[in-house]
Amino acid sequence: MATPPALAFSTDNCTIGRAMGVLGERWTFVVIREVANGIRRFDDMRRHTGMPRQVLTDRLAVLVDHDILRRVPYREDGQRERHEYRLTEKGFGLFPVMVAVAAWGDRWYADDDGPPVEFVHRGCDSPVHVEVRCDDGHHIAEPREIAARPGPGIRPA
Repeated sequence: MATPPALAFSTDNCTIGRAMGVLGERWTFVVIREVANGIRRFDDMRRHTGMPRQVLTDRLAVLVDHDILRRVPYREDGQRERHEYRLTEKGFGLFPVMVAVAAWGDRWYADDDGPPVEFVHRGCDSPVHVEVRCDDGHHIAEPREIAARPGPGIRPA
């Protein structure tokens, strides 16, 4: 069996690995989903998701530290100042990922009556989906048509 060419290259600067270092924990996309759906306050998120308090605290801190969420102060009458969370530009950049993960989950894990949420275009209410296209405009429907090759930041192993 031939040795895969990828073994010749280091994975130390792999952007997939780096991204998953931030996003790969089970609850991360749940927090992003909540904020994207307008649930921005800690107690509301905790109640809605059932997430343990410390886990939510940790996830929010990581997402703020990585500039995916930002904290916005608010104060209700007679209460101390608290914070709600908003997506940053970097956080909004995760929408195509969220739509793609949801589509994958809809295909393989939805209940018999269908997915619980649909993503639609606010402008016309049509369903939204993620497509893979090359720079020449070809739609790539079959994942096996995609190949990885060394990029400009590749380093030898």
